[in-house]
Amino acid sequence: MSAPFAAVAIVGLGLIGSSIARAIRQSLPETRILGYDRNAEVCARAEAIGLCDSYHSAFGAELAEAEMVILCVPVGAMAAAAEAMAPYLSAQAIISDVGSCKASVLTALRGALPNAIIVPAHPVAGTENSGPEAGFASLFKGRWCILTPDADADEGACARVAGFWQALGANVETMDAAHHDLVLAVTSHLPHLIAYTIVGTASDLEGVTQSEVIKYSAGGFRDFTRIAASDPVMWRDVFLSNKDAVLEMLQRFSEDLSALQRAIRWDKGDELEELFTRTRTIRRSIIEQGQDDAKPDFGREHQ
Repeated sequence: MSAPFAAVAIVGLGLIGSSIARAIRQSLPETRILGYDRNAEVCARAEAIGLCDSYHSAFGAELAEAEMVILCVPVGAMAAAAEAMAPYLSAQAIISDVGSCKASVLTALRGALPNAIIVPAHPVAGTENSGPEAGFASLFKGRWCILTPDADADEGACARVAGFWQALGANVETMDAAHHDLVLAVTSHLPHLIAYTIVGTASDLEGVTQSEVIKYSAGGFRDFTRIAASDPVMWRDVFLSNKDAVLEMLQRFSEDLSALQRAIRWDKGDELEELFTRTRTIRRSIIEQGQDDAKPDFGREHQ
């Protein structure tokens, strides 16, 4: 397919930014990639592996070449990044992002770039790894990318951004930013918060159990540690930026946890079995929809 954009600027060359660059190379090879990261050492590492066509640790006149600019920085840094690049943007450039909180990001971008064409996006994909070496071209294939433009957004710009993500292999959905934040609070933010908490509790128990928590980590705890290894700055900003939805879901979870505690305390086996049966059905639905697979041990390779 023809490229939706002749030149794309990627601001932030971590896992997502470097994966976008690799996916463009693979699926839209005629698209020119401008790479930005305020950390010059990260730019050097990205250049060493040939991620982009040019590398910059600060914005300059070359940014005017970009027809789309994708902000791949922590959500708390969106406003500062947008303000820094404002003097160099083409008036026709489409500004997008990859943040997992959308209402706060849209507000931040609107404040910093009041006259810009803004189409926020969230590719719902990732791993616990970070840095330019962590990316891979297939990260978005078969995954969802959610666009959250405001009500009066330019329809042509939204269609071009959707076409871009579809070219990288993603399925595209559009929804209201506030609704997105509520959905992601359930499906992503709360699970990460729980993982951080459980791993923290296990760490506190290390002295009591004489290191047996780590030594005998079974699959469940091991998978929590994978989630809890995610970028701490990114997730700090996520929880603070989406605090209302996260706190609402956390309250609901606390109530459900109390009900589960009562069921165990009073030997209500039927209640436990009913819950576990329902949750197993949800897991099977996720596999059926292609958002995970049913390989043994979550597809881990064993010698």
